[in-house]
Amino acid sequence: MKLKKHEISEEHSFTVLYEPIQSGGYQVIVPLLPGLVSYGRNIEEAKLMARDAIRCHIEGLQKQHEKIPTERSLLQERLTISFAS
Repeated sequence: MKLKKHEISEEHSFTVLYEPIQSGGYQVIVPLLPGLVSYGRNIEEAKLMARDAIRCHIEGLQKQHEKIPTERSLLQERLTISFAS
């Protein structure tokens, strides 16, 4: 994306999850951007698709004059749950 002289470039970082799916490829989700789901046939394509999906999502937020969420607003934890067998 080429910027015009009066535009300021901002950089944002997002945690991206790549989940291998049974039929092949990777489902991509971004926890900080609910509803954003993408897919790639391999990890390289999944990463490209993630970048494109994030860019489109952020452009939509900007058009609606909504705040772009930041990782600082994300609380993440891995929980382990035990079940009786």
